[in-house]
Amino acid sequence: MSDSATETGTQTAGGETPYRSGFVAVVGRPNVGKSTLINALIGSQIAIASSRPETTRKAIRGILTTDHAQLVLVDTPGIHRPRTLLGQRLNDVVDESLADVDVVAFLLPADQKIGPGDKRILSRLRSDFAVKRDDGTWQWKVPVVAILTKIDTLGRDELVAKLIELNEFADFADIVPVSALGADNVDEVKKVLVEHTPEGPQMYPDDQISEERPEDTIAELIRGAFLERLDDELPHSLAVVVDSIDYPSDNETGEAYDGKAQVNVSIYVERDSQKPIIIGRGAENLTYVKKKLRTPVNRIVGRKARLDLHVKVAKGWQSDPKQLERLGF
Repeated sequence: MSDSATETGTQTAGGETPYRSGFVAVVGRPNVGKSTLINALIGSQIAIASSRPETTRKAIRGILTTDHAQLVLVDTPGIHRPRTLLGQRLNDVVDESLADVDVVAFLLPADQKIGPGDKRILSRLRSDFAVKRDDGTWQWKVPVVAILTKIDTLGRDELVAKLIELNEFADFADIVPVSALGADNVDEVKKVLVEHTPEGPQMYPDDQISEERPEDTIAELIRGAFLERLDDELPHSLAVVVDSIDYPSDNETGEAYDGKAQVNVSIYVERDSQKPIIIGRGAENLTYVKKKLRTPVNRIVGRKARLDLHVKVAKGWQSDPKQLERLGF
């Protein structure tokens, strides 16, 4: 068997490796490493990875393609008890992304005990994807794979104890330990997810790694850059919308010509007092974000581009249905 066949599936009796494809929902409490794992599996930044909880706000779909398989990884917002209308919308996003999946990857962090949040997620997964047998045990209708993240925080004996604890927590199809940041065992996660994915056709071109529109990808990159830059100072109520991507064109003929594209961006906060935090002294934060994202934005747009950032106030947007809709939630 070739290395690629070993990586992505089991050979049939005729010696051929069947092609597998499907949707994999990546679920877990906020801040368990969902985005970091998806970025590691795909080998490119698709989703924002941050130590702040509730960083992911949309069901971002990353596409992992190998010689014998294609997995569409759905990075769901962390399941939590909502405190705002935005929080409820994030939970609704999880509902939608769980609707038609072929495999569930349930992430649990090695550096924390199994808690009420994990038990609530397990209960939810059982209601969606399992039936209760007469003896009180559960039978999954789709494979649920437990992925123990952040194993770099544990010693060997602690890791063994944690794996035993997970095995007793639920009847998982598989349990895989991983450190996505350290790239430790990422290939094994990929292999296990493919093994549990049904046979099916390739759905996307080989080179496509995301289902996001360019506007959405750029907006997420900008939000991620502010998260990284400001960390604890950043208002949780930050929202980023790419209003338009304007390509230069000859006014007389209407044909495009070489020149910089302009990416027009609105950055929303909830209060006037939050604007200076985002802008920074002498607009230093805006300048930092523009410099940091110059190359990735150029790559997404397909030419040199200029980011035009405007900070605006949308009072109480996290609890306002109309504003949430306007901001894409």
